Amino acid sequence: MNYILADGPQRKALLPFTFTRPVGEIRIGILTIREKWEKYLEASISFKTEEYLSEKYPMVTADENIVITASFLPNAKLAEMVRSLSADQAIFYGEELVAYRTKNPNMEMDTSRFKVIHFKGEVLKVDFTWDIFSKNGEALQADFNIITKGRKSAPISDTNRLIHAENIFLEEGAKVEHSILNATNGPIYLGKKAEIWEGCMVRGALALCEKAVIKMGAKMYGPTTIGPYGKVCGEINNSVIFGYSSKGHDGYLGNAVLGEWCNIGADSNNSNLKNNYAKVRLWNYATEKFDHTGLQFCGLMMGDHSKTAINTMFNTGTVIGVNSNIYVPGFPRNFVPSFSWGGASGFTTYMPKRAFEAAEVMMNRRGVAFDDKEARILEHVFELTKKWRNY
Repeated sequence: MNYILADGPQRKALLPFTFTRPVGEIRIGILTIREKWEKYLEASISFKTEEYLSEKYPMVTADENIVITASFLPNAKLAEMVRSLSADQAIFYGEELVAYRTKNPNMEMDTSRFKVIHFKGEVLKVDFTWDIFSKNGEALQADFNIITKGRKSAPISDTNRLIHAENIFLEEGAKVEHSILNATNGPIYLGKKAEIWEGCMVRGALALCEKAVIKMGAKMYGPTTIGPYGKVCGEINNSVIFGYSSKGHDGYLGNAVLGEWCNIGADSNNSNLKNNYAKVRLWNYATEKFDHTGLQFCGLMMGDHSKTAINTMFNTGTVIGVNSNIYVPGFPRNFVPSFSWGGASGFTTYMPKRAFEAAEVMMNRRGVAFDDKEARILEHVFELTKKWRNY
């Protein structure tokens, strides 16, 4: 069977992260949504996404296809139901489409043509950007269970202080020395060749993915995910960093999500709690307004390739687009459009040529090419986001 993850109606509410990737490439827990489905279904999965993303993320079709709404995270019961779909059957969760089987995945889904069956179990779903960090604990525990089932952790150095060591798992080549790892409230997972340097204090849940690094003296509060090749330090609480991003110095990051290729300057901080303890509103691209999150704690959302200078400060509930560069003293406004350059005193447009030069240097440092495919995606994002840049 051929499986396809479709962006679905949630895509706009998951911007700015879905400006540069399909919904299925969002990381929550240890794995991306695609990687989760591939583990449960034991199959490769492609994407049904925006046309401008399809060059990098092409859709693979076959004679029989099962199309899955990517905002749904799999579990064993749901995956089995998806796997068992017959021709022209569709699974719904309440009023929401989960998956359907079709010969032509390019056609719009017409419910009248399908026999509808309902999924009645529990399911985890990502509808909004703030779900990525607020549901990260559940997703991380589920990933930990499926990844480590029947396996034994690599040895953990006896220089460390371990609490609930049975909930700590190191992949091959992972290293941690002279640190405190407390897995009482959630598991601690270190991917291949990930490292925790000396003097760190970690309270699970934590996912430190392949070749990611926590530098000396960091304070990590779960549930937090540091994606592949990420490098972090300082104080981090209940945050998700997709991968290849750096917060390599002191400063606070809390209840936050960073995309790929971001860099947070030394001593930069975000607020995650309003002074009056009110629930936080956050910019929602789908509604084009600041929507209620229902959360008292909500910090920073930052799209791919965005960066901050040293000592940058962010108010509670700030959204930064793709390829923005934030600097100068004071708090910038709490919605900064993509390709913006500046800060509290005002912004100018960060032109693609300059942005691409910076991206190429940063990516080359990690051995990743900034190619024409990537440039075309970002050029499209630049055009898509013009309406929000009034400068």
